[in-house]
Amino acid sequence: MTQTSTAYFDNLPEKFEEGNQEALAAFGKHIHWGYWENPKTATGNLDDFAVAADNLSKKVCQAASIENNQNILDVGCGFGGTISWLNDNFNHLNLVGVNIDAQQLVRAREKVLPQGNNTIDFIEANACQIPLMQPDFDRVLALECIFSFPSREQFFKEAYRLLKEEGKLTICDFLPTKNFAGIWQWIEHKINPLVGQTYGKPKAKNALPINFIPISKYEEIAKKTGFKLRKIEDINRNTLPTYPLVNRLMCQDGDDNMVRSTQGLEFVSKLGLIRYMILDFEKD
Repeated sequence: MTQTSTAYFDNLPEKFEEGNQEALAAFGKHIHWGYWENPKTATGNLDDFAVAADNLSKKVCQAASIENNQNILDVGCGFGGTISWLNDNFNHLNLVGVNIDAQQLVRAREKVLPQGNNTIDFIEANACQIPLMQPDFDRVLALECIFSFPSREQFFKEAYRLLKEEGKLTICDFLPTKNFAGIWQWIEHKINPLVGQTYGKPKAKNALPINFIPISKYEEIAKKTGFKLRKIEDINRNTLPTYPLVNRLMCQDGDDNMVRSTQGLEFVSKLGLIRYMILDFEKD
């Protein structure tokens, strides 16, 4: 296998510039897993995955009860895929994306242009230090990114500070089960260097490439920061068709370490030891 010095996801902007059509089809819009209402219908091709990635954004936005005429903050917005979906499906939204990766924001600003009387702004910032002052937002979203923030608790504080009264924070994350959480913490310590080689090291200081916590920890963080966990959706089985496709792309372009990293997560996800979930919080 060809050896590469750059993590697969860190290298995506370069792949796009080179015209890598597979990378563009899979991750040119979203940098997250796909969602299939019926996983048995997944075909394994790139077009199917692109639709499924769009559908994950849709699923999370539905959980957040987003409507027209709202102010939405998407933290860890990547290339702006979820903001793009909202822009295509709602009107009179004030959409703000926050991302620490300047390269990703260059593409977001180029590709995601407002329509339907929406406004769009992208801000380069740490998720735990967002340079906005007013509690202007009806909804805060964080899709498949919170595990690499420097502190979940500090991010929850920022979300609370920026949300209006009765505002909601909606995230999706990988959660180890109660009985597996302790074992996973030990595994995580061992595999973090490998994960960093695969998915890229977080740009924020003191953040880890991967940091999964069980639902009980989320409940503790919510209580400390003024939130109440209102809704949990376990969509683990609906995301499983993502893994064969991502593994295939990494086999073609990455090294053995990249492939092993994703295969390991696939293994524990298929066993149900780590669950992909949507969590919806309200200001208490």
